Amino acid sequence: MPSMIDVAKLAGVSHQTVSRAINRPDTVRPEIRERIASAIEQLGYRRNLSARALVTNQTRNLGLVDSGSSIPGHARMLMAIESAAREHDYATTVAVVANPKRDAIAAAFSHLMDRGVQGIIVLANTTDLAEASLRVSANVPVVMVAGGMSSKQQLRIVGVRQEEGAQMATRHLIEQGYTRIAHLAGPKTWLDAHLRVRGWASELRSLGLAVDVLGTGDWSAASGYRIGLEQADNQLPEAVFASNDQMALGFMLAMHQRGVRIPDDVAIVGFDDQAGSDFFYPPLTTVRQPFSQVGHTAIDMLLRALAGAPPESHSVSPELVVRESSIRVGH
Repeated sequence: MPSMIDVAKLAGVSHQTVSRAINRPDTVRPEIRERIASAIEQLGYRRNLSARALVTNQTRNLGLVDSGSSIPGHARMLMAIESAAREHDYATTVAVVANPKRDAIAAAFSHLMDRGVQGIIVLANTTDLAEASLRVSANVPVVMVAGGMSSKQQLRIVGVRQEEGAQMATRHLIEQGYTRIAHLAGPKTWLDAHLRVRGWASELRSLGLAVDVLGTGDWSAASGYRIGLEQADNQLPEAVFASNDQMALGFMLAMHQRGVRIPDDVAIVGFDDQAGSDFFYPPLTTVRQPFSQVGHTAIDMLLRALAGAPPESHSVSPELVVRESSIRVGH
């Protein structure tokens, strides 16, 4: 591999000048920078980040603790955080924790810190993961991506207002004239699922409407399909608010197979606005989560923590995207 000295020789400058051109380009004259850039391109030079870390005592590496969930919304959040980190010239190292117990979380934190991460972001989708992270996070700046939590100890909290999103979805159905609005819930251990149930229920109760959970799924289309088939032979509600788009998709297929028309016989709203939800049949009304905004906010908060800023919390609002699956005929 070509070295910085090789670049300096080809450009006709000192290796110190090459270093300044790379790390502090404003201190090098434009014509010199152009020569160095040409030499770098010609030689295929790459910076040695490990050597840089030894000199600056900064690895520019951030850790991500993740449950390894494959649901589309969770995966999009992970991608948004990694992309935001790269925009700030930080690499990310992911530690997957399938068993969110204290020992497993502690081992994940230790694994990341052994690799020199400067801070850690935890995608705290379950109560167990969030609570275990709280107990083992004292030795490194941490940002937790989680809904419904306040800033505690040395943690920074960022999340989407899940309860507000569920209220938006339910209010939309009420405004369409539906009064019997059931909920297809997500896993009870997930913080987001709990908040969506709470938002849906509070909106109905505020108007004196009945609160009825249609069933509890596992975020998968298969679980939505199973619950849909179970309910198709009973008295269906007028509308369903599904806790994510995948379960809504499965439910819609079950309705189609049972000859139940959407939205004529039963309306449905999902959550996440996953890629392709506008191509469901009919196109799915859903709550769009601002994944990119949360990812950038999480990275910004962690960088502020590294600079010595005090703990803070921040939440962002989702957006209702109205499509055909929830529009009542005549409205």
